[in-house]
Amino acid sequence: MSHVNVTIHGRQYRMACEDGQEDHLMRLAKDLDQRIEQLKGSFGAIGDMRLIVMASLTLGDELSEAARRIRRLEEELTALQDARVASSERAQATQAAVAAALNSASERIEHVTRSLNQNRGESVGIG
Repeated sequence: MSHVNVTIHGRQYRMACEDGQEDHLMRLAKDLDQRIEQLKGSFGAIGDMRLIVMASLTLGDELSEAARRIRRLEEELTALQDARVASSERAQATQAAVAAALNSASERIEHVTRSLNQNRGESVGIG
């Protein structure tokens, strides 16, 4: 377990975090501090707790929007995967139909060729 000193709204806080997460924690603290400073610039001196609550609600709103977008993207991904499977199945069915049609045409051509060869042999006097 590591410890990091962060500054939020002019105050130092000693925070614990997993080893290797120090930079991430510092970025989060810096983001929160910037949000609080922006709110303070927009609304003036409205009290530390209110600034922190407003910053937290802003973060919560962004998180909620991100979760909604992730759900929508997951639904789109699922639909695309289903469409890919259906398309693959149609392609396989089409390939099977084309192969069957080619086999049938080949058999008809062979039949016509045999018939022509027999008729040719009969007209020449063979057979």
